[in-house]
Amino acid sequence: MLAVDPMALARHQIALDRARTTRFPELLAHKLGRMTTSPLAFLRGAAPLFYDLLAAHPTLAEGPRGKGWLTGDLHLENFGAYRPRPLVDGASKRERDDVAFDLNDFDDAVIGPWRLDVTRLTTSLILGGRELGADGRRVLDLAHTLLDAYVGAAFGDAKLPREPDVVARLVDQVAGRSRKELLDARTEVVKGHRRFVRGPRYAELPRGIAKGVEGAFHRYLQSLDEGVRPDRETSEIIDAAWRVAGTGSLGCVRIAVLVRGKGGPDGAWVFDMKEQGDPSAYALLGKPAKRDRLEPATRVLRAFRGCVARPPLLLGTSTLGDLSLFVRRLSPQEDKLDLGGMRDAELDPVAKYLGALVGRAHMRAATKRPKRAWSEGDCAGIIDRAIAIAGIHEATYLALCKIARAEALAAAAKGKPRRTGAR
Repeated sequence: MLAVDPMALARHQIALDRARTTRFPELLAHKLGRMTTSPLAFLRGAAPLFYDLLAAHPTLAEGPRGKGWLTGDLHLENFGAYRPRPLVDGASKRERDDVAFDLNDFDDAVIGPWRLDVTRLTTSLILGGRELGADGRRVLDLAHTLLDAYVGAAFGDAKLPREPDVVARLVDQVAGRSRKELLDARTEVVKGHRRFVRGPRYAELPRGIAKGVEGAFHRYLQSLDEGVRPDRETSEIIDAAWRVAGTGSLGCVRIAVLVRGKGGPDGAWVFDMKEQGDPSAYALLGKPAKRDRLEPATRVLRAFRGCVARPPLLLGTSTLGDLSLFVRRLSPQEDKLDLGGMRDAELDPVAKYLGALVGRAHMRAATKRPKRAWSEGDCAGIIDRAIAIAGIHEATYLALCKIARAEALAAAAKGKPRRTGAR
């Protein structure tokens, strides 16, 4: 039996988040507010805790063989629809309809055992049962469906299953969205020029970071292949802001860059420059030897290009002082699955499709393929471990909610505004 203390784990998570948000302490309450919305949201924001837990209880990290690039933070919401190539004015219908659906978050990417990604994804499926409207038995059926599809894709040569209707609708939605809609959702036109709307999503950059943005963006442009690199005129920066996005990544430096693009105010382009550090899985796997260690942003770029069949075109890296930045151009727009909006009949096709996507990604970026495919017993063992890990996360989520509730009551008693960031 696993001996865990949910309250101690919740306090450990708060300590991790406090350390992550030291430079921007106002984001601590924001992150913890997001993590207390559901057990799945807690898992999404607690990748370091996940690997600390596996390191403390090695039996939870056991499982079948297979090794290569992992996303490192795989869960149900780390898939999305996106444009592999930027949408340009005058694009043909075929170019406008060119949208892919695949894994889309590699901040925690690492070379490691495939089972870590698969166990984390299965755990997220179990914790996401509420959002999916599925009871425990139904969720476990879906877990078996997902793993069967994973094994078939990772160890076979079968084609991917047909896109589920819910994925096809998402792809159509992205294909029908224009660049102007992307801009209108994030910017405003002031005296004929667009700028980011300051508010919950965008804020002013600290002065020390703001003065380095132009140089960092130029270094990113130089990292791109010459054949795809935007020219100087279209790459002129017209605004830059602090971007508040994500859950697990809140607290890291994240810079939104608006450049001139083509076609006046409605032709501007948006880029995301995001700080990268050590992946969470190092807590379990340890750091590679110095000679084998990549710069953090380069690690993310290698994993993205290795795992995804059609990665976005303008992926690159940069530096700002001692920060390692992964840079990408935002497309209109990278949409994710609406877990709460799916009908029961759609769940099996989605589980099958996601499992196959991960299997193909692992096979594509493998460094050590096992001699035999995973057996039913191997898959059953992953589900058993995912059940145990999900139970711990569920209990820790409730402990975190208890801490947040106690803080809110204490603040109310003193007549102070509510804060969520217990010490």
